[in-house]
Order: sequence, then structure tokens, then C-alpha cells
Amino acid sequence: MPHPNSPTPPAHQTPRQGADPAALAATVRTLAQRLGFTGCGIAGVDLPLAERRLADWLARGYHGEMAWMARHGSKRSRPAELVPGTLRVISVRLDYWPGTAADARAVLDDPALGYVARYALGRDYHKPVRQRLQRLADHIADLAGPFGYRVFCDSAPVLEKPLAEQAGLGWIGKHTCLIDRRGGSWFFLGEIYTDLPLPTDAPASGHCGSCRACIDVCPTGAIVAPYLLDARRCISYLTIEHPGPIPEPLRPLLGNRIYGCDDCQLACPWNKFARPSAEADFAPRQGLDAPRLVELMDWSAEEFEQRLAGSAIRRIGHQRWQRNIAVALGNAPAGDAQAVACLTRHRDSPSALVREHVAWALVRHGA
Repeated sequence: MPHPNSPTPPAHQTPRQGADPAALAATVRTLAQRLGFTGCGIAGVDLPLAERRLADWLARGYHGEMAWMARHGSKRSRPAELVPGTLRVISVRLDYWPGTAADARAVLDDPALGYVARYALGRDYHKPVRQRLQRLADHIADLAGPFGYRVFCDSAPVLEKPLAEQAGLGWIGKHTCLIDRRGGSWFFLGEIYTDLPLPTDAPASGHCGSCRACIDVCPTGAIVAPYLLDARRCISYLTIEHPGPIPEPLRPLLGNRIYGCDDCQLACPWNKFARPSAEADFAPRQGLDAPRLVELMDWSAEEFEQRLAGSAIRRIGHQRWQRNIAVALGNAPAGDAQAVACLTRHRDSPSALVREHVAWALVRHGA
């Protein structure tokens, strides 16, 4: 049965099996738009180039401690091995740029504030995207009859960006994010793996040209070559995925970035075309668009859990949260009284990881 909130299909569509694949594909795009997706395309399942690039990236060790990137073998690059019977992938995008948020560059320029990647300011995106994909799948079944499918949103071994590129939603830029020439790169991706033999869209072509703005702006030099990212140096990896101590030589380069990093996207000239998201779910919560570091550091574990319920940030846990904030406080102007006082309150943290980073930060202040 279709989801009760599924959009009404166009009146001219003929439901049930035997529907023309091209007509069904057009209807899928229309339904995706009505569900709020800002892009929808259909890709095939052959990703030989992406598979070779993934193998090379893993061989270089650029995935760091993200062991799951190598765990599933070819299932990540061969959709039909992950979901047997898959013939096509319906790829969608959902914009998240929070137009009401504090100016990103102004926050980065204020050492008393903490910078949180713009995608994480509101509700965790996984559930809203998957829910809409499920509604889309429900309605496809209402039109075409039962069919095989699975929905994904950053939740399984799926090469989301190469698939979206094949579906015509954009090209993978030199910073390895997907870029749409009409909408920039501030969007989430989701997929429906399906056994429906839908016609595929033309792959997107690249338009980075000679631009290297993202490479030059990266605070840690993580973009080691065009289209090649060493995650071990990436601030998003260091503040989110990396479980242990942040390497000391990189700590000063983090600045006040406490959860993720947007510098490469902020520098990308194509983002002048980005549109603010209309989704209330992605609006800033808890003042995270311009939060004061000393206030965040003083959150107890219980307060962290309560305030960040429903947020993507919550999964890193209180310990990593304080680790990241301690580094940011250590990067405040030397001798900053509020930063020193806050760090001193936490120098005896029960977490060895937090204590280490607090001690480092206090040394930076000469305390």
C-alpha cells in the first residue's frame, strides 16, 4: 500500500504492470519533485571507473580508520551484488543549505565561536531522506505493481556520488563533493536500488576547469591532488570519524572547527547558485550555527545527549565532542582568559582523551 502522505499521481498515468518504462521514469521524477527532492535521475549499475578509483584510494590508506570502506569488497561498487536483481538506481538530492543560519565565514573568523558543518545544524538527515524515498517507492509500487527495491541514504556500502553523477545530478568536483551547475553542492543524496528496467539519464559532465579554489583553501592540505582526498588529514574525518587523539601537528590547523568542515564548499564558485533549503528540519537548532565554545565545553554528558537528540552530531559522543572543543579553545588567541578558565575546569576530565587535548590547549595558552 502507498504511504498515506504519498503525493497524488498525475491523472493521465496508467497504473499497474506493463506501464511504459519511459513514462514511468518521467512520473518518478515528477513524484520526487513533489516530495521535496531537488533533483532526481536514473543510473545504470556499471561503475568500473569508480571501482578502480576506490581500490586505488584504499590501497593508499587514505581511508584512515574507516575500515568499513574496505569491508564489503565489490558490493560497494556493484549494486547488483549488494541487492541481487538491481538493474537501475534512482538517485535523488535534497538541498540543506540553511539560509537562516549565521554567516559561515563570520563564525570561522570568530575564535570565541565553534564552527559546525552546515549539514549538521538541524535534524539528522538520514531519517527524513529515507522516509521520503520510502514514500517514493510506495507510490512507484502503486503505479507499476510490486517491484524489487531497497532505499538507502548514507546507510550501506553504496557509492552515492558516482551513482548520482551517472544519474546526471552533478559531477564530482576536485574536492570530491558532487556539484550541480544549477544548485551548487549543499545537498544530501539518497538512492532506490530497483529491478525496474527504467531508461537511464545521461551522466553529468565536469565543469571544474582550471579552478583550484577548494584545493588552495583546505586548512590541512587534505586535497592532495585534484579529485583525490586524504581523509586522514581532512577535518571532517578528524572531528567526526577519527576516534583517538587528533595528531598534534594538525590541531592548530583545525581552528575553531568542532564538527566537520565546509571550507572547500564555501570556496567553490558554483555555490553562488545554491538555494536555501525550504526544509524546516535542517534549520539550526540549539544555536549551533554560532555557538560559544566555552558554553559547549561545559555541557555535561547528559546535557549533550539531551540537546543533540535527533542530531547527526550525537553519534560522535560526548568525549569526542569535548576533544574537538578543547582543540578549538587551544586555538583561541594566546592567554584568552575565558578559554583558559574553561579549559582549567576540564583539566581533570574522567576521559583520558579529553584530558590530553585540554592539557595541550593549556600549554598553547602558556598555562
